[in-house]
Amino acid sequence: DFSYFPNGFPDEITDKFLKLTGCKGFLGNKAASGTEIIQELGDEHVRTGFPIIYTSADSVFQIAAHEEIIPLENLFEICKITREEVLTFPIVIGRVIARPFVGNSGNYIRTVNRKDFSMNPPDDTILDVLSKNSISTVGIGKVNDLFNYRGIKTIEKTKSNEEGFKKILEYTCKSKNSFILANLVDFDVYYGHRNDPHGFADALKNFDHVLPQLINVLDESDALVITADHGNDPTTPSTDHSREYVPLIYYRKSKAGKNLGTRNTFSDVGKTAAEFFGVSNSLKGESFLNE
Repeated sequence: DFSYFPNGFPDEITDKFLKLTGCKGFLGNKAASGTEIIQELGDEHVRTGFPIIYTSADSVFQIAAHEEIIPLENLFEICKITREEVLTFPIVIGRVIARPFVGNSGNYIRTVNRKDFSMNPPDDTILDVLSKNSISTVGIGKVNDLFNYRGIKTIEKTKSNEEGFKKILEYTCKSKNSFILANLVDFDVYYGHRNDPHGFADALKNFDHVLPQLINVLDESDALVITADHGNDPTTPSTDHSREYVPLIYYRKSKAGKNLGTRNTFSDVGKTAAEFFGVSNSLKGESFLNE
């Protein structure tokens, strides 16, 4: 099970953090909105040079720093040490996240230079299964960070929905017998966490507008799944992830429309991909390939 710290990290973790990273101090140490805590503590961070550490409703250890106070490479090294040396068993934190920002007092803004330091998946994922069966795997967006780069042959980092969609189109057109896993980050980063329903709606409209381009390049042998790994309702008071059911759309040119119902587990997506490629596996879940 993952470890969660809604009241901040205990002394045994923070003391170890200071000792191993060489930081002279830290700020924050609480559950907080990332956009709000840099406004709250940004000035003190600039004055002291201490990183801002915080968590959320997720199993995460987030470290925020102004790019002119703690340069990116230094911040990434602090995160790497935290991931590999500070958060050791029995502490099980899903991700250490570098949260760089820029700006001035009253107007601090997070940059696109976020970097995740994830724990290794505890068992084989669909990416591992396909890679072991010599099927090409492509990771677009930040999925590479989420799986700690395991099982992914080709990596394409993107920094916006627009850039991500272009890469999806590019690899769909040029890659055959490949598994392309992509995430479009703007919905979560810019609209869900920032409680911006109008921006979220506009982003959905933009995606709806370009989606036919992807549909048109698919052939009879292709399959497309559109889903999400969590909710992020921009209309709730909280800026954290929300727990509503996520959409699941499964498209093939040869398939008639059908309601797939409410699935028991997100693992059904991986199980479906394994059956699609015809590889033996011990993945959990139930395939909807032929439903």
